[in-house]
Amino acid sequence: MFEVKHESGKARSGILYTAHGKVKTPFFMPVATKASVKSVESEKLAEIGYEALISNSFILSMNPSVKTIQDLGGLHKFMNFKKTIFTDSGGFQVLSKEFLVKKSDEGAIFKNPKTGIKDLFTPEKSMEVQIGIGSDVAMTLDDVPHYNQNGKDYVDSIRRTHAWAKRCLEEHKKLKEEHKSKQLLFGITQGGITKEYRTFSTNKITKMDFDGVALGGMVVGETRKELMNAIHTSLNDLPETKVRYLMGLGSPPDIIRAIGAGIDCFDSTYPTANARHGSLITDQGRIKILNKKYAEDENPIMEGCKCEVCKNYSRAYVHYQLKTHELLGYRLATIHNIYYMNNLMERARKAIKENRYEEFEKEYLEEYFSGSEKPEFSNNIQTKYLKKEEKERPIYYLEHKK
Repeated sequence: MFEVKHESGKARSGILYTAHGKVKTPFFMPVATKASVKSVESEKLAEIGYEALISNSFILSMNPSVKTIQDLGGLHKFMNFKKTIFTDSGGFQVLSKEFLVKKSDEGAIFKNPKTGIKDLFTPEKSMEVQIGIGSDVAMTLDDVPHYNQNGKDYVDSIRRTHAWAKRCLEEHKKLKEEHKSKQLLFGITQGGITKEYRTFSTNKITKMDFDGVALGGMVVGETRKELMNAIHTSLNDLPETKVRYLMGLGSPPDIIRAIGAGIDCFDSTYPTANARHGSLITDQGRIKILNKKYAEDENPIMEGCKCEVCKNYSRAYVHYQLKTHELLGYRLATIHNIYYMNNLMERARKAIKENRYEEFEKEYLEEYFSGSEKPEFSNNIQTKYLKKEEKERPIYYLEHKK
């Protein structure tokens, strides 16, 4: 199921075994909410080297529906991705203002924005949906608290998350037997950035028999320092034998720090969303390709990058395509960014195997933040290179200025 192969400090590399093959850890998953990574087909993801991606079971259950996906041969066949697929339970979406009508210990009453129909989404229903569409790794339904929510609401969210996790586990075991499924189930911890809450939730979830543990309720507005503190707090109580999944983190330097702390798995819209807004990832930080200075720049997006975009097109061409809102511009920018993220994971795994991850992390952060950012050191967090503004504001989902 999961095997650690190499360690370098607290960083580790290994293999996650699923019904659709092996996934080398640490790894990053592009987000395919509606069974597609925006502007990139599944064949391209496989060609780049991705062994896993994540889709959203709640969104897919509304449209096209579980039955439609089943009738078309399951999620893998539907989207033509032959490797590992994770599915999010949809807890974050079902509890958002767009969908939520009311929530209780039983579940969440939501309104389908397309049909206007109200329905009750329970932990049992979430398991039924995820087994039904046939993903390799399912996630429990959790109650995601908002950043800076008051203490009572936080406690209620954590309590409800634990109760729902237990119900998910019981229903999942039953459904696996009925459907003869090999699907894995990961539990999700909550607790925000409060040490006591995070420790309590981690201990509760790890006592249940899940195949892996995900850190939820992060990357929702906290600063980088708060994020790293919460990661370290969680890792103190996570088992060595199970995959550790940090949900929603996509910023390259933050991922590199998190791997150094002991995290195995990540997902985020970061590379794709930034690409569509002209923010391209390089080893020297992000390039705002829409800036006028790139209009006649004949260099590739990143020197030395072996993606098909950098090998065949200039910054000026990508600038022009995005500036004129051509669909090709979104595709080229996205291909570069997702190639970069997968290649970064390959480099991280290589550094771990060679037992030089600490050196790799330090060198990477220094280059990424070269010039504009100064180092700051802390006893309980690995070396950090932070902009002043990044200490003061949330910057995780989408790092760009319109």
